[in-house]
Amino acid sequence: MSALEPRVWPLNTTLNRHGEMVFAGVSTSELVQEFGTPLFVIDELDVKEKIKQYVTAYSDAPMPVKIHYASKAYASADVLRWMVEGGLGVDVSTGGELALALAAGVPPELIVMHGNNKSMEEIERGITAGVGAIVIDSFDEIERLNRICKSLNKTIDVFIRLTVGVEAHTHEAISTAHEDQKFGLSIFSGAAEQAAIEVNSSPYMNLLGFHSHIGSQIFDPRGFELSAARVIEFCALLHKKYSFITKEVDLGGGTGIAYLPTDDPMSIADMANVIIDLVVRESEKHKIALPTLSIEPGRSIIGQSTVTLYEVGTIKPIELEGNTTRTYISVDGGMSDNIRTALYGAQYTARIANRDPLGELVQSRIVGKHCESGDIVVRDLLMASDVAPGDFIAVAASGAYHRSMASNYNMLAKPAVVAVKHESARLLVRRETEADLLALDQGLL
Repeated sequence: MSALEPRVWPLNTTLNRHGEMVFAGVSTSELVQEFGTPLFVIDELDVKEKIKQYVTAYSDAPMPVKIHYASKAYASADVLRWMVEGGLGVDVSTGGELALALAAGVPPELIVMHGNNKSMEEIERGITAGVGAIVIDSFDEIERLNRICKSLNKTIDVFIRLTVGVEAHTHEAISTAHEDQKFGLSIFSGAAEQAAIEVNSSPYMNLLGFHSHIGSQIFDPRGFELSAARVIEFCALLHKKYSFITKEVDLGGGTGIAYLPTDDPMSIADMANVIIDLVVRESEKHKIALPTLSIEPGRSIIGQSTVTLYEVGTIKPIELEGNTTRTYISVDGGMSDNIRTALYGAQYTARIANRDPLGELVQSRIVGKHCESGDIVVRDLLMASDVAPGDFIAVAASGAYHRSMASNYNMLAKPAVVAVKHESARLLVRRETEADLLALDQGLL
């Protein structure tokens, strides 16, 4: 238990002589004393290193490459600024994400606007702000964009989101003719082609190209291979039938990270080489001009950078069938700050963070304090048997979708977010208070 597996913990995580976890030079005890728990701790230099790896990986591509950070993974003003400073743009999928990006100073031309049900107000705000592009997801949206652009006397660059019949699963990618979902317009039913005709004929929209996102936590590049092939084949079809030249192809995000020491995702550089080669090969195969390539990483930039610190409360050994025991370790957070275990069956690794664990490893489960039997943070792990109330536990790889999907279930306040760098910690997002939770209740005014 004294070793740290670098593939799951942030880049600058170490152990001091007491076996206490230290994040970029700041110890667990220092962090919890100043900021409390639960607490999200981001290794700032880890994030910036991932940004650099992305920029470097695509720097020698034979086509222009645009990289937009998927802000749905996690967004705060400072984090979005790190992205722009590192050379990335930002993609947003709601009016709230757009508002944060603009307030943080992200240049609007670096923003790509997603969403399957953008409201009129959200679309108008994006166009007025001057976002770089809007990704069209339906025929209703084509009508809305035409109406709004006409009223504003503006034009907007757009993509059409395609459904390409590829569904990516963790560790595998299979062709499923995956039409039964809310995103995109099908290339098989004719919907995508009809949308392209309508958009291309509009005086208010400039059709840059096409967008495809096949899923998340992808280890195997075969899904990207099939997706790229179908997107570019569709581009070639439009060129042949309508002489339409696709300027840009956006293959979305989804590159996976290690949540467990046994996970073995592709490196950023290796995945980049695969994607670049795919676009080049398919473009040459279909004899179309090499388009600009866009990608939208989120989890693979922010996921490993962050740990969640919890304080242990109740310890409860439960006897199971077969003369075995599972130790339930209750912490002061739970599904309100990490819904992924309950929602997706996500798996994590964790360890005692404030000292060197000394006990033998026993079958354990880390659970939260919510009034739900499904309130599980880490379903199965081996934890030192000497874990005790008052200890602090660190859960690895909790940067993506944890704080951004947090809720106030059971009226729990959302945790604070801090960044650590060069032996110092600073607050990025303050902890909610009970006063914050009560402030919206009009019956208390």
